[in-house]
Amino acid sequence: MTLKRFKFPSPTIGQYITWGVGLILAIALFFFLRNFVACWRLTSLPGVPPPFCASGRGAAPAGTQAVNEEGTPIASSETPTARPPAVELPPPWDGASRVTLLFIGLDARDLEGEGPPRSDTMIVLTLDPLSRTAGMLSIPRDLWVNIPGFGYGRINTAYALGEAYNLPGGGPGLAMKTVENLLGVPIQYYAQIDFHTFEWFIDIMGGIDIYVESEITIDPRGGTEDTVTLEPGWHHLDGRLALAYARARHTEGGDVDRARRQQQVIMTIRDEIMDPAEFPSWIAAAPDLYNMLSEGIHTNLSLDDAMRLAVLAQQIPPDNIRRGVIGYDALILTSVNLNGEQASVFQPIPDDIRVLRDEIFGSGALSPMAAGTGDMTQLMQAEAARVIFVNGSYTPGLAGDTGAYFASQGMNVVATGNPYDYQENYGALFPNRTVMIVHAGKPYTMQYLMNVMGLTPNQVLIAFDPNAPADILVGLGFDWSLPR
Repeated sequence: MTLKRFKFPSPTIGQYITWGVGLILAIALFFFLRNFVACWRLTSLPGVPPPFCASGRGAAPAGTQAVNEEGTPIASSETPTARPPAVELPPPWDGASRVTLLFIGLDARDLEGEGPPRSDTMIVLTLDPLSRTAGMLSIPRDLWVNIPGFGYGRINTAYALGEAYNLPGGGPGLAMKTVENLLGVPIQYYAQIDFHTFEWFIDIMGGIDIYVESEITIDPRGGTEDTVTLEPGWHHLDGRLALAYARARHTEGGDVDRARRQQQVIMTIRDEIMDPAEFPSWIAAAPDLYNMLSEGIHTNLSLDDAMRLAVLAQQIPPDNIRRGVIGYDALILTSVNLNGEQASVFQPIPDDIRVLRDEIFGSGALSPMAAGTGDMTQLMQAEAARVIFVNGSYTPGLAGDTGAYFASQGMNVVATGNPYDYQENYGALFPNRTVMIVHAGKPYTMQYLMNVMGLTPNQVLIAFDPNAPADILVGLGFDWSLPR
């Protein structure tokens, strides 16, 4: 049997075209799937998308994936289109809750226009309307921390990374999240000011008077030909000199000294603006100033909330403003490898920073506090808040027994039972769980009751009423009537 060789027919022109189109589609599908997976944004994933990824805000600036020896993104040679990063604004301030704001001042790149700047200054400011107290905590710029999505780096690079990669909230958003993780304190707002605007604002004020404790040489222009030496004593500084004074680093205490000078400048500005003789004029001029300064001051505070906070700040005496700096006693000087080179950074000592944090934020009713139960009992007794206990459950005598117990601890219990006006106003809150209703600023009594009764912030209702018969009302629910 003879086998005949089978001859395949030659491909037609139509088949060649079909194969070519199929190959092109296959290549296109490959690149589409690669980019789709690499640039996935529908769920949160760790890390940063590759530079070729484009988002709803536009492609990341070319070259921003490169960093210098300090871990700061290197500026692109191309000028990207300016547009604000997409970010959800915080809810308006309710006027009763503690407010915490991150103040950000940028480094010399802001003056030179070299690209994404780092944060030269980071100060956490907090105001508590309940206790009429405030706090100010400075963070050193070389602190070695975990920057969300980027790993460990100097804290001053968080702003630059947020700007370079066009993250939600931009540089301020990533800086706020980084500081929140460091301190364990929620931050609602930020205010970022550039150098030119700072100088201009000081000049609008007519300059400021600063007391210099020890001789210091400042450099207004960044060179050695324009240095100014300030002798100990009082000096009147214009905007240019005030900025140089606040930014000077070359003193014995380095960044810690600089942080204290920055706080000194802030307090001086505060005293000038909050002067009762001048404050009404500043409030009246606030809308015009807001528009004039909007190019150089970036914040997520509305004008209305900013003015309300200014009024609150004016009511806080200077003696009620705590000030602190994360100093060398809470840091460990260490060396890390950055792009193949060794660099000196400060590693935080968490326990020491927590103690300092609690000293600054400790007076607020819902903030972390370092005081122990014994100290809190004494503070509660000294505060002498008027407290009423209402029986919101159906357990007979619950309010009377509870009131008697707290009275034995030194609390000023003025009444127990079921006042009808409270039931009418707040009866809907009972009897499922215990609720504390605050009519006046009595932070230590609030904290004491929350600790002893195991209340959460969700069980606290702020309802200021100067005509209420008590500073604090505690409605006892079924949860308090259960055996313990």
